[in-house]
Amino acid sequence: MTATALHYDPAFVSAEDRAEIVQWLAGIQPIWERRFTDRAAAAAGGQRKLLRPVYWLGSWQFACLDYYRPPSGIADRCVEAEPYPAVLARLVARVEKLARSLYRGADMPARWHLSTCLVNLYGSRLEDGKRIDCARVGEHRDFEPGPVASISLGERALFQFVKRGKRDEPTRVEAQQWLDDSSLQLFGSDVWKKRLFHRVLRVDRRGGSRFDVRVPDFETRRVNLTFRYVPDEHVVPFARLAPRTRDDVRGYMSELARGSAFFAGQLAAEREGQLA
Repeated sequence: MTATALHYDPAFVSAEDRAEIVQWLAGIQPIWERRFTDRAAAAAGGQRKLLRPVYWLGSWQFACLDYYRPPSGIADRCVEAEPYPAVLARLVARVEKLARSLYRGADMPARWHLSTCLVNLYGSRLEDGKRIDCARVGEHRDFEPGPVASISLGERALFQFVKRGKRDEPTRVEAQQWLDDSSLQLFGSDVWKKRLFHRVLRVDRRGGSRFDVRVPDFETRRVNLTFRYVPDEHVVPFARLAPRTRDDVRGYMSELARGSAFFAGQLAAEREGQLA
């Protein structure tokens, strides 16, 4: 990708930092989320799981809450989550410095910083004794303001920016990049964030990469960490969610709490608040 507002570094992450990230990954417990709340599943035509297990840092955007979509989709969308481990904090500081050298004006919000991270696991799920490849992401936009940064580990992935055609017209690929192991992709501006969609079309197998991540019946061959900006005032502790929304994600919070002292503390804080 050579167009303005796109930056790609194929060797951004050092071998030492990569090893530290891999060690951290082995200690977390990503979860399978479902697309809808139980009460919305019937209206949506049925419930379904996401294609891949996920984990979030900084703030957790649950799929069933429809993610963070400003200007209207702000309240009760971002639940406080664990801070970045030291290795990611160091990498984020480097990315933020780079981004501020590349983007100006409307492309760089005044308080922008990479406050949230989505950890996506790409690979194959085990279903009825068979491996089902689900290493892809359909076309979508990121609604968080400002530049988006993506760090890739493991097998390379074919990332595309696409323009949807009108009715009965095919989707057109405007730009694409193979994202290599330890690479950084950075993109911003209205062209790449608002006028076009992006997707991961496929993930290679040829490198033989596998990650030791605690997800039952799932084989991870690529990990992607996507960093975005959510204003601090839009991130709330679990106990401050609206009661109905809290109930919608309580099961996920309980699942996360089994492997995370942070989320266990969030649930404890809610109980203490109810008893106060």
